[in-house]
Amino acid sequence: MPNNNKTTSKLANVTVLSTMIAAIVLANSTYAAPPPISIAAGAGDNNAVSSNSLFGFVDGIDRSNNLLGDMWGARSELSKYGMTFSLQETSESLGNVTGGTQKGFEYDGLTQAVLQLNTQRAFGWHGGLFNVSALQIHGKNLSSNNLQSLQTASGIEADRGFRLWELWYDQKFLDEDRLDLKVGQQSVDQEFIVSSNSLMFVNTMFGWPMLPSANMPGGGPAYPLSALGIRLSARPIDGMTVLAGVFNGSPTGKSTDGDPQQINKHGVSFPLGDGTLTMVELQFSYPALGSMVQADEDAPLGRTYRIGAWYNSQQFADQRFNQAGLPLANPNNDQNALQHHGNFSYYAVADQLVWRDAQELNRTLAVFARAMATPLADRNLIDASLNVGLVLHCPFAYRTTDSIGLAFSYAHVSNRASGLDRDTAQYNATYNPARTSEKLVELTYQYQVKPWLQLQPDIQYVINPGGGLANPNDIGHRIKNELVLGLRTNIAF
Repeated sequence: MPNNNKTTSKLANVTVLSTMIAAIVLANSTYAAPPPISIAAGAGDNNAVSSNSLFGFVDGIDRSNNLLGDMWGARSELSKYGMTFSLQETSESLGNVTGGTQKGFEYDGLTQAVLQLNTQRAFGWHGGLFNVSALQIHGKNLSSNNLQSLQTASGIEADRGFRLWELWYDQKFLDEDRLDLKVGQQSVDQEFIVSSNSLMFVNTMFGWPMLPSANMPGGGPAYPLSALGIRLSARPIDGMTVLAGVFNGSPTGKSTDGDPQQINKHGVSFPLGDGTLTMVELQFSYPALGSMVQADEDAPLGRTYRIGAWYNSQQFADQRFNQAGLPLANPNNDQNALQHHGNFSYYAVADQLVWRDAQELNRTLAVFARAMATPLADRNLIDASLNVGLVLHCPFAYRTTDSIGLAFSYAHVSNRASGLDRDTAQYNATYNPARTSEKLVELTYQYQVKPWLQLQPDIQYVINPGGGLANPNDIGHRIKNELVLGLRTNIAF
């Protein structure tokens, strides 16, 4: 690598480290975000600043949940027709200072726009909500360029471009809205297999977990992809919710070769008839949804437990053998993999508040755990994954909206996929270790600078990247463990 590139990389490392240190120092300051200011008539942003003047905009920078406040009256005008509009930019710089196939930092970003129409406010139809959202993804992908890890470093990493994300209509029924039906283009990671306490982390696997990411066609209908389907949510008794959905089997349609995000490049293909993805989840929460609990030191500690499963009816290729039962690793054998009908996994998720400070009620400690497994090792790269962690809210005095989190993630490579690696070593003289598992530890801090601005320094350490992949740049060795540093910013416009 030329010297000027080395200098640039060193400067990038210093810059990111300096920024992270500065953010952590700020976190110990006594700044407290000002309380939200309510305005009349429901402008779509309860904290919007009503003045359209320049002074009103500048004043709104401190007072509003959104940088642009009422958008010079646009949000108030939309509200008259039952509509709300939100715009958010997430930007980050992440880089590995150790390990990987190469070292360096990359920038990536996501602009997300969401428009919703409430039918009750728009024309008096109770319980209806129409939603459309779009994504603009920019920057580069650190995980594929530098890390080669199974568990990608950032939840917003994706192919650059514009794409439609979700397009659906949701209708509530019965008393207390105990039943609701959603129809349309949906991203299932917004409702299924969710751990609410894990969402603050930067690594993808604390959002949409490793097992479905690796095993579902196209990685499943999860960010930045989605699929047509129907989702039913029922609350037969307080504290219990039944969530079930049927979606198109693949977010990319019949095509399975190539990059899924390029096959359905702008999210407007709307494929149907490619098998079905069925998902069922039972949720148990306490205090029960809708119950009134006084916010004091005697209030019960909240918890939510989920158990569920998914089944996909498509065909899945064997990880090791061809249709004749011979090793795919042998270049002299037919390379058409043995096909298996159907795939599934089951999972359990727990979110538990375990401690609340008696003097500072905003200071709480929550833990989470999410485990997934499948017995079908023959057709899956990953047969088990695990995410566990803890989140401390209000870690410092007066920092009531800050959070710090520590989490661990684990992905196990199936014996069938490891067997392919062992076969490959027999037929290929180059170094080809058998993959086993990948582990990840992440430490992150969310610092609320303004109601609309959040800084998030982040540290990740990846053990056995890719499950133990050979390093193409260092013959005879695996990819070394990776220390990933970064800084994310979230801006709500």
